[in-house]
Amino acid sequence: MTSRMISAPGRRVWLLTCSLLALVLGGGCSGLGARHQAKKIPQLGVIDPHQSRELQMVSMPPYVVEPPDELEVSVKPTYPDLSVTSLPVQMDGNIDLGFVGDVYVAGLTLEQVEMKVAQQLNTLAGKQVPKGGYQVSVRLVNGSQSKSYYVLGAVTTQGKFPITGNETVLDGILQAGLRTNSLPEKAYLVRPHPAGGTDQIMAIDWFGIRDRGDSLTNYQLFPGDRIIVPGGKPPGLLSTLVGG
Repeated sequence: MTSRMISAPGRRVWLLTCSLLALVLGGGCSGLGARHQAKKIPQLGVIDPHQSRELQMVSMPPYVVEPPDELEVSVKPTYPDLSVTSLPVQMDGNIDLGFVGDVYVAGLTLEQVEMKVAQQLNTLAGKQVPKGGYQVSVRLVNGSQSKSYYVLGAVTTQGKFPITGNETVLDGILQAGLRTNSLPEKAYLVRPHPAGGTDQIMAIDWFGIRDRGDSLTNYQLFPGDRIIVPGGKPPGLLSTLVGG
C-alpha cells in the first residue's frame, strides 16, 4: 500500500508504529528500507581471484617521478656548483639544480633520474670530471607525494588519499568512513586503464571482508585505483531521531 492510499490518521499511526519498531529493534523501518534500497542497486564488477590482496601482496612497480614529488639528490664527489640537495619536482617536470641548470625528470624512475643528473654533471664538468665520473643517488624526501588512490560515493570523506604500497580495500573504506546511507556491500574497485582499453572493475565482498575475515576481495590498492561506495536515500528526520 502506497503512502497516497493511506489516510492522514493512518499515516500518523504508521509513523508511530515505525518509530516504535525502530526503538525496539535497533534498526527498525529505516533498516528495512536500507536493505530494500540495497537490493535495487546492482553489484558491478566481478570477483578476480588473480589480483594481489591482503596476505598475498606484491611489490609496487618502480616509482615514477611526478610533480609535486620532492627528491633528495646526493653527489659524490661533491660538485662545486651544486648547493641545493632537496629539490621539488616543479609543475613543468623539471628539478632546478641551481647553476647546474634544470633537469627534466617527470615520468622517470628514480634510477633513471640518477643517470640523467649524473650525465648532466659529467658533461658540464668536461675535462674536470673526476675519475669514474660523478656518482648520483636520488631518493624521495617525503614518500610518495604524487601517488594516490580515490574513494568516491556515499562516504564521509570523498577524495584522494596518499598511497604507500600496502593499502587494501578495507584500509581505503575505513579511511574514507561510511555514512548512514552507505551501501558498502555494493562497493566495487575500478582500476585505470589506457583509453579504449578493457574496463577493470572488481566486485568487493564487504561482509566477507568485515565479518568473516575473507581476504579474497580485500584487494591491494595501486596508484590511481578508485573505490566506489554506492549509497541509498539519506535517512529522514524520524530515522535520525530514533537512531535508524
